[in-house]
Amino acid sequence: MTAVATRLPQLDLLWADASALGAPADALDAAYGGTLRFPRRADRPTVIVNFVSTLDGVVSYATPEAAGGGEISGFFGPDRFVMGLLRAHADAVLVGAGTVRASPRERWTPDDIYPEAATEFAALRSRAGLAPQPTTVVVTGSGRLDPDHPGLADPTIPVIVAGGAIDQPRGHVETLRATSVERIIGELGRRGMRLVLCEGGPHLLGRLLEAELVDELFLTLAPQLAGRTELVARLALVEGVAFGVTDAPWWDLVAISRVDHHLFLRYRRRTPQEA
Repeated sequence: MTAVATRLPQLDLLWADASALGAPADALDAAYGGTLRFPRRADRPTVIVNFVSTLDGVVSYATPEAAGGGEISGFFGPDRFVMGLLRAHADAVLVGAGTVRASPRERWTPDDIYPEAATEFAALRSRAGLAPQPTTVVVTGSGRLDPDHPGLADPTIPVIVAGGAIDQPRGHVETLRATSVERIIGELGRRGMRLVLCEGGPHLLGRLLEAELVDELFLTLAPQLAGRTELVARLALVEGVAFGVTDAPWWDLVAISRVDHHLFLRYRRRTPQEA
């Protein structure tokens, strides 16, 4: 087995389905616990989702000073490593406009979230024949996005703004006149993208779930309880859609790891025939 570089975390793999992980081939694999295997669809890109949640299902405190997932995970290094690893495998990172506004310094690239593994992430993408950076795809209805946002202004990161036109776009920023998630994912597939990573927010996840477009969920469970009241609304993992008893999608656990008191869970959507 390849040794883990000292700057990389070590996830303690507790269990994994054989379809989810292969034998480690490099330092990234050794840190994660195995080589990531993703289901590949013929009809559209495979869509995976990555979130961090409290024990009671809160994914954001939804306040100006604590709007992102960092406060939920405690800015936990291994969680940021997993985010970077998933970005390194992805053709595109899909985010909602609210996520962009809540993350004023974010660039949705592997090296930005976990710079300690920038060299390994770049090598992984090169071996896989992927572009140097994944395409950032922002879903927005209004187009109210700051063109100077670091994740939109960096010319080394291709950007697609879907659903609305951004003011004063740069040359690397493309507008896609598509409002439904079905059309957006379909267009990414027509461009040859095979793996799309969604990082939120919960309203965008709700739309993807409603359209039956999510194949896998990577969920970091952080050991804190946030709570809610009628006066203190906080975002849950899924917002904007409510399933009934007969149509709520079921998921199969395909891997579980831990670091300290954080759990790293991976689920695969159960097909209707299996439910």
